[in-house]
Amino acid sequence: MHTRGEVTDAEYKKKRDQNVQFEPLLTKLGSKVNKLRAEHDEAIERIMADSARAILKDRVSGIKESFPQPEVAAFLNEIVDDVIQDRLSSLGEDNEFTRLYRVNVVSDQSGESTCPIISENVPTLRNLIGSVDFDHDSTEESRPTHMGIRAGSLLRADGGFFIIEAREILEEPQAWKVLKRTVRSGKLEVIPPDVVFPGAAPMIKPEPIDVVIKIVMIGSPETYFALDSFDPEFPHLFKVLADFDDLIPRDKAGIQHYAAVISRFVRDENLLPFDWSAIAALVEHGARIASMKDKLSARFGRIADIARESALRASQRKADKVTGHDVMDSFYHAKNRADLPARRFREFVKDGTICVETRGTVIGQLNGLAVLQAGPMVYGFPTRITATIGPGSAGVINIDREAALSGAIHTKGFYILGGLLRGLLHTGHPLAFDASVAFEQSYGAIDGDSASGAEICCLLSALTEVPLRQDMAMTGAIDQRGNILSVGAINEKIEGFFDICHDAGLTGTQGVIIPKSNVGDLMLRHDVIEACNADKFRVYAVSTVSQALEILSDMEVGRRDSQKLYPPDSLLGIAVARATDFWHEASSASRPKKKSG
Repeated sequence: MHTRGEVTDAEYKKKRDQNVQFEPLLTKLGSKVNKLRAEHDEAIERIMADSARAILKDRVSGIKESFPQPEVAAFLNEIVDDVIQDRLSSLGEDNEFTRLYRVNVVSDQSGESTCPIISENVPTLRNLIGSVDFDHDSTEESRPTHMGIRAGSLLRADGGFFIIEAREILEEPQAWKVLKRTVRSGKLEVIPPDVVFPGAAPMIKPEPIDVVIKIVMIGSPETYFALDSFDPEFPHLFKVLADFDDLIPRDKAGIQHYAAVISRFVRDENLLPFDWSAIAALVEHGARIASMKDKLSARFGRIADIARESALRASQRKADKVTGHDVMDSFYHAKNRADLPARRFREFVKDGTICVETRGTVIGQLNGLAVLQAGPMVYGFPTRITATIGPGSAGVINIDREAALSGAIHTKGFYILGGLLRGLLHTGHPLAFDASVAFEQSYGAIDGDSASGAEICCLLSALTEVPLRQDMAMTGAIDQRGNILSVGAINEKIEGFFDICHDAGLTGTQGVIIPKSNVGDLMLRHDVIEACNADKFRVYAVSTVSQALEILSDMEVGRRDSQKLYPPDSLLGIAVARATDFWHEASSASRPKKKSG
């Protein structure tokens, strides 16, 4: 080597040969250093892992003792393994990784002293089984985690009772199917939604949860029988039927129940106290709603509505308690608010648009009684029934049925009328007449058999030409033996005719004929009762058609003697004679005439 820093060719060749000679040794030494470094790092990691595992096992051992379930032990072991394998090296960098191990308590009943009772008013699929929502505390964007699992009402009812309205759950898509599957399998599955938005992260699906639930489903008898008939799983899943009556006995205990319910209602809603007369008026209203002998309505929702309005009226007049006058005033105002159809009908009768007679007598005409409904309110009104008759062979014709305005029950009642007519007359020859019966000025559908008693009286009046009183109205069904049978809405029917008579002027002879079996159902308005006590209006209770005819015709109906004949001057005696005349006339008309010589 020269002092000027130059290297000769020989020296360069020598150094190059030495470099080639020592390069494998340096490579081998570097590999050994890397191996020692790796072994050192692994040893450090094992020491850290063993230390961390020991610390973690010590921490989770207490949890395992408190929760000895195998699922809890498996979950805790997975946490330890995950920390050791994936999280230990990042300690100090990601201090929030513990959020992955948080326990999401979706349902906690530890503080409950009794079994849960859950009522679901909005039984959507999400509300029933729960959901998997996005965890807003997570740093991962648009990705649901286990912390987003939300319990539904079925899980909250685990170990207790779940109350649901049948109609509500049947109207929700898929809800009924999921409820049946949960009851059948005993496992609740929180399923992700069927519709997933584009670009959304995949949803997680929790494992099925074991649940023990008693389902209490509330619904109408129609809904129960429909499910029992058309859903083959229903009778196997819902085996206990509890059919509750909407009526309670009208006795001392029933009245005490009414008072207790009203007292609690007043206390819960902070209303004015009700005195004894107010309780009595509400009990009377409950009896009127029930419209059945010795019964009270158990539909306390309607009673509560009247009670609220009564308390409001009492507060408006600065009273310190609610009285019976407030209750009756509220009832009449509630009825008057919804009685537009009834008021309009009365106006039509008053101005002559609708013909209803309340005085005098007419052959083949009688006032029947019908009802119309406006929400919970029922209103009665009279309807004019007429009948005509003459010789022929067509029999009795129901004009409303021929016009396709007669319902099935009304048609049945009309056929019973024909059977009763044959039984009453009982002639020795076929009945030969053409007769027609109609509800005048009725342009809608007619159903029910409550007018069949009035129809037979009207028809016999036309047959005998005996006039019937127009100051009377009649309601009642019939059977083929002439008995007058009970009908519904008896109070409203009486009050409807009373209102028409009151508008035209009470004469003291007007009244209504009702079935004797309906007497126990009477709960009339106070003004009707006062008119009856003053002998300005009357209510007659009859058990047979004959009794009704005697009131309507003011003549003896007649009873058969030992030869099964009616007295000739009785109404039925005249009817048999007229039927025989019709038969002779029909026979003469059908007999072929002799040719002259």
